[in-house]
Amino acid sequence: MSEKSKLEKVEVKYGLPSEVKFCTKCTISNQRPSSVVEFKNRPNDIKPTIEFDDDGVCSACRFAEIKESKIDWKIREQELIELCAKHRSKDGSYDCIVPGSGGKDSVFASHILKYKYRMNPLTVTWAPHKYTDIGWRNMQSWIHAGFDNILVSPNGTVHRILTRLAFENLVHPFQPFIIGQRMIAPRFSAMYNIPLIFYGENQAEYGNNIKENDRPTMDPVFYSEKPDLSKLYLGGVSAQQLIDDYGVDKRDLNPYLPVDGERLQKNGTEVHYLSYYIKWDPQECYYYAAENVGFQANTERTEGSYSKYSSIDDRIDPLHYYTTFIKFGIGRATYDSAQEIRCGKITRDEGVALVHKFDHEFPSKYIKEILEYMEITEERFWEIIDNARSPHLWIEENGVWKLRHQVAY
Repeated sequence: MSEKSKLEKVEVKYGLPSEVKFCTKCTISNQRPSSVVEFKNRPNDIKPTIEFDDDGVCSACRFAEIKESKIDWKIREQELIELCAKHRSKDGSYDCIVPGSGGKDSVFASHILKYKYRMNPLTVTWAPHKYTDIGWRNMQSWIHAGFDNILVSPNGTVHRILTRLAFENLVHPFQPFIIGQRMIAPRFSAMYNIPLIFYGENQAEYGNNIKENDRPTMDPVFYSEKPDLSKLYLGGVSAQQLIDDYGVDKRDLNPYLPVDGERLQKNGTEVHYLSYYIKWDPQECYYYAAENVGFQANTERTEGSYSKYSSIDDRIDPLHYYTTFIKFGIGRATYDSAQEIRCGKITRDEGVALVHKFDHEFPSKYIKEILEYMEITEERFWEIIDNARSPHLWIEENGVWKLRHQVAY
């Protein structure tokens, strides 16, 4: 029996492809999960979306080629100039919203909008679960570089419950943060009557449907639905179940819920991706933020990767990427190296070596306090982790878990 035939008989979780393929240009695999509408996620709702062509090249790498050769960035910038002119305030009021944590991307976006394109952004932040020291310092540097900011810290009791449930049911402890982060800007757009919102890059840059890059705006379905509570899921359970079984007050769920679509439509709310107008390069965003705002990289590399400047503000971040490694065989070094290969910062061979060295690394630095935060024992933690391993990706040999497939040179 062929290896492919054997694997077809192995259980495949999460709706993933049974045959594992790696891009021939970067380090990503076809197991990459989509960035779907997070508040709909139930345990089996995760689907891969990255596509590979006949040459074995992923859609993210193909779009990187399009960015270099087929997009006229001068024309795109002129579209941005005209958009800003349409919304720019004449009385000193806020004329756009930039959500972010004070990381390199939100710092870059807000600074270039204010100081190059003469906008007056209101920055809004959905607080991390637990700020890192460097994350908090960068947040303060951002504000003191000349920006008004509203920091929203969600109800601690509810956020802990949702984070624990998201880990237990979805092995996705970052889900409550992602939901809040997505909803905060549209919510403030409606509250303050500021129609224009700027996010950084579209996730299509990294493998979501490549056609999404043809439009500058986010589909309103991502933030403005008004579903039945029994059909809206948070942490893998329905919102109604949270109220009935977990003692969560309906009022306390408000920050996680989609914004009233009719209200947003009346307000004229539009969520734009700055990456549509400006060629997006995360490392160049870091250099810009460091030079103009005093953004600092960490003094040590992030666990699970070699990077020191990306996603360094939340202590739960390393665990989040470790769970993607467990569920999809894709860890933080894979994400970081794939992106840097596409941007021409490292070669594929360098990326493969970095993945082999760091992808599997366990995030030990903050794990004790994160487990205490979620009120989960170490024994329960490993039970959840090992149950999350899809048999088509993992095999246990002599009590040691090993990936069946790894990216090769």
